[in-house]
Amino acid sequence: MATQSPFFGKRDREPEPLVSRPAPLVGSGTNLSGAPVTPANLSAQSATSAVAKEGGSKLTVGPNIKLKGVEITDCDTLVVEGLVEATMDSRVMQIAEQGAFKGSAEIDIAEIRGLFDGNLTVREKLVIHSTGKVTGKIRYGKIVVEEGGQLSGEISFGAATGSSSGSKPALQAAA
Repeated sequence: MATQSPFFGKRDREPEPLVSRPAPLVGSGTNLSGAPVTPANLSAQSATSAVAKEGGSKLTVGPNIKLKGVEITDCDTLVVEGLVEATMDSRVMQIAEQGAFKGSAEIDIAEIRGLFDGNLTVREKLVIHSTGKVTGKIRYGKIVVEEGGQLSGEISFGAATGSSSGSKPALQAAA
């Protein structure tokens, strides 16, 4: 006769009450990890906390995960550590070094450390890190490419969607 596992039965005791921690003091000079707040790390800290403050939704596709043939909507932040083949409209996309995105994306801010292949429209700022490679039809508002970062395809300034008759001519880059 099989015995019932203690992990999957009825609870024998009352649930423990939740204990809240006090919030850190504003202007205390340290961040949540205890590191001192400096002007250099303040902008990165405020950018990441901006999504958290708004209660933004975040989707993380972890390493060795493949997400194919989907449309991603109502997602404030997409973090790609695996492979995503999709269409999306979001606020922030972060592609890790081992991550890859294939498809179409319209976003506000993109940070590419891995691979992007497809149609990419970045309304505000596109950052391609030294390990990043972006190919396809790319439109951007502002761009930062670190030394070693790769950008190829049909590239144009001005991420406004719609007719491109008023924008600057597209730059053709060799693959």
